[in-house]
Amino acid sequence: MKKIYFFSFLGLLLCATVFAQKVAFEEYDLSNGMHVILHKDNTAPVVITSVMYHVGAKDENPERTGFAHFFEHLLFEGTENIERGEWFKIVSSNGGTNNANTTQDRTYYYEVFPSNNLELGLWMESERLLHPIINQIGVDTQNEVVKEEKRLRVDNSPYGQWTGEVFKNLFKEHPYRWTTIGSLDHLDAAKLEEFQAFNKKYYSPNNAVLVVAGDFETSNAKKLIEDYFGDIPKGEEIVRSTIAENPITEEIKTTYEDPNIQIPAVFTVYRTPSMTTRDARVLDMISTVLSDGKSSRLYKKLVDEKKKALQIAAFNYSLEDYGAYIVLALPLGENTLDDLVNEMDEEIVKIQTELISEKEFQKLRNKFENQFVNSNSSVEGIADSLASFYLLYDDVNLINTQLDIYNSITREEIREIAKKYLNTNQRLVLDYLPKKDKE
Repeated sequence: MKKIYFFSFLGLLLCATVFAQKVAFEEYDLSNGMHVILHKDNTAPVVITSVMYHVGAKDENPERTGFAHFFEHLLFEGTENIERGEWFKIVSSNGGTNNANTTQDRTYYYEVFPSNNLELGLWMESERLLHPIINQIGVDTQNEVVKEEKRLRVDNSPYGQWTGEVFKNLFKEHPYRWTTIGSLDHLDAAKLEEFQAFNKKYYSPNNAVLVVAGDFETSNAKKLIEDYFGDIPKGEEIVRSTIAENPITEEIKTTYEDPNIQIPAVFTVYRTPSMTTRDARVLDMISTVLSDGKSSRLYKKLVDEKKKALQIAAFNYSLEDYGAYIVLALPLGENTLDDLVNEMDEEIVKIQTELISEKEFQKLRNKFENQFVNSNSSVEGIADSLASFYLLYDDVNLINTQLDIYNSITREEIREIAKKYLNTNQRLVLDYLPKKDKE
């Protein structure tokens, strides 16, 4: 009898856990086109105010790359009502934290405050949108900040150039061909009017989503949102067109020499479809089979058993228009890059020709379920996901249904998608080498 009660309790607990994972939200539009998403969670006295703008590196002029990332910094400079240099002081003195990040597709700003500072967070984000001060002092200051970031993270960082080398060779027409941090020469050459025009075009309420998540009272939050954002003028509609790339039909071979490394690396990279597609999600699962954890195929074979690789990884670098499926390795000892490529190709061929085992398949599903639960385990993570699913996927409820898509993927699909995208005549091979000393 005790066992029956125990299992009944366990079943209820599991049901409660599954139920708790469902993220409740409300969404609506302001009259100026700004989309609003509210997620109420009163379990902790914390509130997140965040705004995601649909502007990233791909929206830049090819002669002015780096603008979107530059604005990630520039829009902390100050506003008509927040003095220059005071932004971070206001946040920290009120018990909060804040940050921002930029990708090829979007820019995201957020604050985390004690819940009694919801109004402060909304006011600050409305100030960033309505009253930014974009002057030469701010541009010059942030130019130096970005230069230092590039020196630290790219120019002087081991393997810091690999993304730039991969994407400029994988894309010939699409703006994914340049990096998010862009060209410092382009930033140096830009006039103040160009920065102001970029702000006017892309930082508008109808090109953004506002997310409020955490501990708040709904009617009060809606009133504050209307008070601070409702009167902001609507911007001009942004017309976007996806620039199509011609298919890769033969292997592209290229080499790059990095002065900051002693151990070479090899990257095999395949162009893949938008992250919104089912195929992209299947490729995510293939990555997990190949290199997620010590029991994954590539790690077990090349690192553990054959001891040919110091490091191995496979992942789908998913973006809004296209993606890049990347398999990389660092050789151990005298093993060559060509040898590593052959070994990696063998494992990909196995996935293309054989169904993964039922045991492997169940383990794969368990990992994705765990990732899903973890992604919804913090209010900050939920706020980011809600904004991303709206802005880039056009489906906010994916925060609840994304796992269903992964769980519906079959072993046969994994095999077929590997056949479709991961072929040697459809890829880039980058030999990433230590820079040779000049004689």
